[in-house]
Amino acid sequence: MTTRDNILSAPAGVRWRLYLALTKPRVVALIVLTAVVGSLLATPELPPLLPLLFGNLGIGLAAASAATLNQILDQRIDAKMARTRTRPLPTGGLTEGEALWFAATLGVAAMLVLWLLVNTLTALLTFASLIGYAIIYTLWLKRATPQNIVIGGAAGAAPPVLGWVAITNSIDPHALLLFLIIFAWTPPHFWALAIARRDDYAKVNIPMLPVTHGVEFTRLHVLLYTIILIIVTLLPWLTGMSHLLYLVAALGLNAAFLAYSIALKRSQKKELPMKVFHFSVQYLMWLFLALLVDHYLPLRLL
Repeated sequence: MTTRDNILSAPAGVRWRLYLALTKPRVVALIVLTAVVGSLLATPELPPLLPLLFGNLGIGLAAASAATLNQILDQRIDAKMARTRTRPLPTGGLTEGEALWFAATLGVAAMLVLWLLVNTLTALLTFASLIGYAIIYTLWLKRATPQNIVIGGAAGAAPPVLGWVAITNSIDPHALLLFLIIFAWTPPHFWALAIARRDDYAKVNIPMLPVTHGVEFTRLHVLLYTIILIIVTLLPWLTGMSHLLYLVAALGLNAAFLAYSIALKRSQKKELPMKVFHFSVQYLMWLFLALLVDHYLPLRLL
C-alpha cells in the first residue's frame, strides 16, 4: 500500500490535520492577532461585536486561502527544500485538486462573510491582499527579484489595516502606521530565515538576497532594516496614537531586536539566523499586544 493509500484510509482527524497544515496555522494566527489589534485600536472604546467577530473571521479565512494557494503554486520547489518537503502536497498527503477546492472554499467563504456581514471596503482590500500574496508575490516577485520580500511585504502588512477598516469602513492614518510597522519588520524577519535556508533557496533558483548578494550583505541589511523598524515603531508614540506603556515596551523589544541583529552581523554562529527569525515572531506579537494594552490602559507622561 502506498503512502497516499495509507493517508486516504486514515481517520478523518488525520486528514483534517493535512488540510490544516495547508493553511500555515501559525502564520495565520499571527495575521489574525494583528488584524484583531487593528480592529480594537480603531475605536476609543470596545468596537461593535459583530464587525469585530465577522471581520476577523473573514480576514483569517482569506489568509488561510492565500497560504493554501501559496503551497499549491510552490509545491514543486517545496518538494526540493528541506524546510518544506514534508508539507501535504509534496508528500502526496493531499492532491492538487483537493487543495484547490479547499483554497477556493476558504476564499469564497471569506469574501461572502466580509461582503455580506462586514463592509464592501474590507472585502475588496482583503481580496487585493490575497491576490497580492498568493499570486503576485508567489508567482512573480518571489522568482523575479531579491527584493521580493520587501515589495511583497505589502500584502503581509495589510491585516491590521483590514481589521481597522472592518470596524470603521475607512482607512485611517493610524491604521497605516500599523501597516508600516509590519512592512518594516518583514525584511529582517524573513532575511534571517533566508540566511539559515540559503542552500535550499539556491537549489531551487529562488533569488533570495543571501543567494544573489551573499550572506554578509544580507546580515548587514538585516541590521539596517532593524534600525528602520526601530524608528518606525516609535511613530505611534510620536504621533500621539499610543502612550508611555507602549513606548517602554517598544524600547525594550527594539533593544533586544537590535542586539540580535548586531550579533548576527558580527557572529558566524550557525544557530543565530534561526534565533533571530524566531525572536522576530515573538517581537511582533508582543509589540502589537503592547499597543493593545496601552490603548485600554493609557499611561501618560506628566
